[in-house]
Amino acid sequence: MTITTPEIRASESNHWYTRDGVPRYTVIGKNGKERNTTLRDARAENLVPSVTTVLNIAAKPALTAWLQKQVLLAALTLPRIDGEPEADYISRIIDDSKEQGRAAADAGTDIHTSIQSFFEKKPVHKHHHSVYATDKQLESVFGIQEWVSERSFGHELGFGGKADLYVPTDKGIVVDVKTKEFYNEADVVAYDEHLMQLAAYRVGLGVPEARCGNLFVSRKVPSLVVFKEWTEEDLKRGWEMFTHLLMFWQLKNKHT
Repeated sequence: MTITTPEIRASESNHWYTRDGVPRYTVIGKNGKERNTTLRDARAENLVPSVTTVLNIAAKPALTAWLQKQVLLAALTLPRIDGEPEADYISRIIDDSKEQGRAAADAGTDIHTSIQSFFEKKPVHKHHHSVYATDKQLESVFGIQEWVSERSFGHELGFGGKADLYVPTDKGIVVDVKTKEFYNEADVVAYDEHLMQLAAYRVGLGVPEARCGNLFVSRKVPSLVVFKEWTEEDLKRGWEMFTHLLMFWQLKNKHT
């Protein structure tokens, strides 16, 4: 297991890491231009998938239901052009439905960047309420800590990742930040995918007994953040689930 903190902020649309834990989201193609890293590149360069890449092979019922809702809403609000072929109309509906997801992802990345800047002791130019609430929530749960932001790693089992917030004490603390659209604490639900991600992160970071939790930041109410800590029993279950998914991913993709 190797841990590193590289100054890389490329898009994480493809999640790949070197065995030493350095992100390799993009590569230079034969035409000399930068492109997203593929499975073929990973095999050639001996890269490992991120925890989230492995988790993507598991079904996500809540996400699937949300995506279906966006398609239905787009179909209800997008008028059909006279004489437009059905295939073209369907394509426009699907494209339109994806806009909501893209907008949410952009807003989430924006908030996440501000939180990252704060914990890296860099200037924060916006989302001050979310950043302040995040800092106070973490302090109320863990006390004053020296948080390390965006710590990446590579693990000998063949996976990598990058933790949002990490405290490298003897036992350690690992926190993953999620931005969501919610108005009340009761609206926040933590899923097994969140659990598996954190369980894998703490092993990958070399702190297998670390306290772990998800910090949910509202995209609707700037000062609203909710922290959900996982129990040790949950985390052990999460690690077992993740290792089985990892084995399936490696066998399916013929890449270990």
